[in-house]
Amino acid sequence: MAHIVSSISRREFLKFSAAGFAGFFLSTKPFWDYQGAETHGRIIDDNVPVFAFPSQNADKIATFWKDMIVPIQEVTLGDDEANHNRVWYQIDHKSYIHSGQVQPVRTSINPAFAEIPAEGVLAEVTVPFTDAHWGPGQIFPVAYRFYYETTHWVTNLVYSDSNDPWYRLYDDKWKYYYYAPATHLRIIPAEELAPLSPEIPNAGKRIEVRTEEQVVIAYEWNRPVFMTRTATGAKFSNGDFRTPPGRHITSHKRPFRHMAAGNLAYNGYDLPGVPWVCYITESGISFHGTYWHNNFGRPRSHGCINLTPKAAKWIFRWTLPYVPPQHQYVYEEFGTSVDVI
Repeated sequence: MAHIVSSISRREFLKFSAAGFAGFFLSTKPFWDYQGAETHGRIIDDNVPVFAFPSQNADKIATFWKDMIVPIQEVTLGDDEANHNRVWYQIDHKSYIHSGQVQPVRTSINPAFAEIPAEGVLAEVTVPFTDAHWGPGQIFPVAYRFYYETTHWVTNLVYSDSNDPWYRLYDDKWKYYYYAPATHLRIIPAEELAPLSPEIPNAGKRIEVRTEEQVVIAYEWNRPVFMTRTATGAKFSNGDFRTPPGRHITSHKRPFRHMAAGNLAYNGYDLPGVPWVCYITESGISFHGTYWHNNFGRPRSHGCINLTPKAAKWIFRWTLPYVPPQHQYVYEEFGTSVDVI
């Protein structure tokens, strides 16, 4: 089966990847005006050029800024066949932006969930972004900005002075509590965390991380059942962070994690709410969802195996050990095999 997967050409794979975005149709109002099934785009980088047609060689006609919510009418492929990511988004029917700098998002406003279990419960952000404050209300200073599909641990429902519902959220890195509008987070039901393919024993499951092709493939009894693009570890000016090759296992898993390290001005990072984390080494290398870029197909991480949040959630549910809904993490001496090639 490995031979079958490797026979897919780079061009065919890029077309396959582009097809995965075909349902995204994105408008220019603030995100809170966007309730419904449509998908939009959040600008990820500090400033992003907008082009007259899908090519870096086209005329630049505008600049978008971080956290702008933009309209996208179509998904298309750029003209540079050598590019690892040829997917572009058409906006306003007349201009184009490269997909690697845009996070596809939706907006869903949720009812406040009053019956929070004593041990807490997992929730995900369902709006393009929401600000977490040091207290329950807009009058309190902002602690962090939480982005779409990030996951957080809810410990309580409280109300602001204006009687708006806010969730109290636990930060597993700094051991602090933040508060965010309850309507911006969806409590994840237990059935949505249930294992995938539980009838397949652990010995029948295996994952390949192919660093040359930048793909992740999951196998059941040597039959590929899942494939997705990735961005693995890279070599930077301040160190070699390439994902370590060899056989690993997913023995340590967390449905959410605040990841932070280094100097932010020099290749450091501070990322709250990283979703669906499956560690494969004691040093912290893991599969996880990624919201700070949408540019898969080339190494760019500090060693981790970056995936879209949806792909990371699939890996999280499919691998062992199983993480019960009421648990913040599970650490075992066993796990699903991972071959980094």
